[in-house]
Amino acid sequence: MAPYFILQWILMVLFTGLSVSGSPVRGVVGQNVTLPCKYPVNHQNDITTMCWGRGSCPSSQCSQTILRTDGQRVTERQSSRYRLEGNLAQGDVSLTIVNAAEADGGMYCCRVEIPGWFNDQLINLEVVIKKGEQSFYMSVLKGLKSCHLGDSQLVTETM
Repeated sequence: MAPYFILQWILMVLFTGLSVSGSPVRGVVGQNVTLPCKYPVNHQNDITTMCWGRGSCPSSQCSQTILRTDGQRVTERQSSRYRLEGNLAQGDVSLTIVNAAEADGGMYCCRVEIPGWFNDQLINLEVVIKKGEQSFYMSVLKGLKSCHLGDSQLVTETM
C-alpha cells in the first residue's frame, strides 16, 4: 500500500511541481514593479542557475522564458525592461519590470534550479497592473471646461 502512495506523490510532484504562491504582486502602470524571489546561499557553491518565465511553473525549465541566469550574471533576457536588481551572490533573484504596462499582468514563474531530483525552488506569482490615480484623474479632467480651487473645495465646470 505504501508504494502506491509514494508513486502518487512522485506523479503529483512531476506534473504539478512544488511551488509557493501568495498574494498577488500589485503594480501601477508606468512605474517599476518587483516580483520577489530569493533562495538561500550559504557558500559560493550554493549559487545556481535560475529562470523567470510567463505562466505557471512547468515540471522543468521555464515556459515562455523572459530572463535566465547562470548564477553569476544574466545570460538571456527578452527585454531590457526585465532586470535583476538584487544581489545574485546572496540569492536575491527578484525580477523588476521597468515601466510596467497593463499587459505585464498575469502569472510569472521563478524557478531556481537546485541540483538533484525534484529539488528546484518554484514560485508562481500573480501580477496585477492597474492604471494609477493620476491616469484616472487626467481622464476625468479632459471632460471639464475649467477646474479651480475655491474656498477649500474643488470647483468644476463641464463643457
